Amino acid sequence: MDTSERLVESLERLGVTRIFGYPGGRVIELFDDLPESSIDLVRPRDEREASVMAEMHGRLTGGPGVLAGQGPWIGSLGLIGQMEARLASSPMVAITEASERGDYSTIAPYQQSRGDYGGLDLPNILDSVTKEHWFPRTPNETIRSLQLAFKHAVAGRPGPTAVILDGDAITEEFPEDSIPPVWDEETQTRMWKAAPTPHDVAAATEALESAERPVIIAGNGVHAANAYDELQDAAEAYEAAVVTSYLGKSTFPETHRLAGGVIGSFGHEGANQVVSEADVLLVVGCRMNPMDTNWQAPDFIRPDEQTIIHADIDPRNAGWVYPADVGLIGDAAESLRELAASGGNDNEWAEDRASDARESFHAPECESDATPILPQRAVKEIERVVDEDTIVTADSGNNRFWLLNYLQVPAVGTYYGSGGVGGMGWATPAAVSAALETDKHVIGVAGDGGFSMTMNSVETAVEYGVAPTFVVLNDTSLGMVRQMQHGPDDISGVEFHDTDFVRVAEAFGAIGVRVETPDELGDALTDAASNDLPTVIDVRIDREQDMAETLQSSFYASVGGLHE
Repeated sequence: MDTSERLVESLERLGVTRIFGYPGGRVIELFDDLPESSIDLVRPRDEREASVMAEMHGRLTGGPGVLAGQGPWIGSLGLIGQMEARLASSPMVAITEASERGDYSTIAPYQQSRGDYGGLDLPNILDSVTKEHWFPRTPNETIRSLQLAFKHAVAGRPGPTAVILDGDAITEEFPEDSIPPVWDEETQTRMWKAAPTPHDVAAATEALESAERPVIIAGNGVHAANAYDELQDAAEAYEAAVVTSYLGKSTFPETHRLAGGVIGSFGHEGANQVVSEADVLLVVGCRMNPMDTNWQAPDFIRPDEQTIIHADIDPRNAGWVYPADVGLIGDAAESLRELAASGGNDNEWAEDRASDARESFHAPECESDATPILPQRAVKEIERVVDEDTIVTADSGNNRFWLLNYLQVPAVGTYYGSGGVGGMGWATPAAVSAALETDKHVIGVAGDGGFSMTMNSVETAVEYGVAPTFVVLNDTSLGMVRQMQHGPDDISGVEFHDTDFVRVAEAFGAIGVRVETPDELGDALTDAASNDLPTVIDVRIDREQDMAETLQSSFYASVGGLHE
């Protein structure tokens, strides 16, 4: 068989059921063989949306989402999802190509991306974003590279990898026997889970058992390890309050008696205070980036006064930001399982303190009937239709922080946000990907700016027969940046034309609704959940509700405020 056929056969053996991509260049050989396979192709309108869909697929399934397309565009438009995957630890494999032209590649190159003189340097571009990349030159190398790309995408801290196809390495006949051999996919990609040492587990257990005010900070690593049950078991064993990072939201039900909310510079004041009061902190799968740590406000986390246990798959992350007293290096599920089985605590602090902290999920504005709709009230209307069979995807910008603070998720795996690289336009294609992968109702929430960037994804949802709800919190502006102004018109480029998103939705073959009151929004959300077509809800929100002023934590304010 041709190497392209063998490549598709490998993808099937690796369990791939769906590829997100756009045909072009040498990837056409791959796409030519897909119709005879069991793999479905999802072709959005461009590589940017395909890359986000692949990244979201990886988040949800724990297996690599596959992105495929022509090299210059995977290395430009398609970098959005790959950057998010790198910083949000989502397994992903990009299959692309160098657009070489054989003997013509060194003659005033056209699209050529091998990195030779006069051409683009795709290997260097992808090297700056991916965990690992391969540039195979023979059929054997092509298949082995694909296998290794899948293995490295999930090994240790998950992330994106890439295979760059080139010339004969994809078009030549694949040899039946070769030296060195190409092993079968199951053998070559087999993985083993890492676990912490008994000595470190014992040290962590001792610290948690002696704690009077134990707190767990759960990060995105809990999502990546699917360690939801283990997190709850450990929290209940030690009666520890549980707060999450931005990316860790929905790793723990926010209605649980030990849930304290989301930490960070625009997180819950109650959750931040809980962390500052802890005597023992167990940090699980969280790198503690500046947003999580309130830009290291001195009174927030204090290594000289608090015992810090840091559990992470990557030994470089444990103790990276704050010195750790104990490191638990291994898969988050393994670390939490060992802790839950090793000891317990019966303090009287955590449950009451977590209950007080959860008051931050509510504000008087959440009950307002004002028009334009207050964003706090809009989020509460969304919350009313969110249950354990719902997934919410959140974009970057003000909308994300309103959701983090006022959407109290009732179950794990119900909320995912753009918080790795934090690019606008993420939520809409991510919602389509989630709808394709699950039977759950999906709600993608974005501002009008972010929605406009990738609203072609609505058409993709129509084409592939899924019906997510797209909520556009519309203030006809780039709201977060506009609110950074020190005076009127202080920052250019923040006002948008008032786009008619209802007509846009209808042009794509979806349902469009414009709402101007909270009751209208509630009705539209209820109706959308039972629609057979995607629904775009254009929500006219109060643009004067200042996110940073409303949600900025006291710890963040203490170091000077807005660093975004």
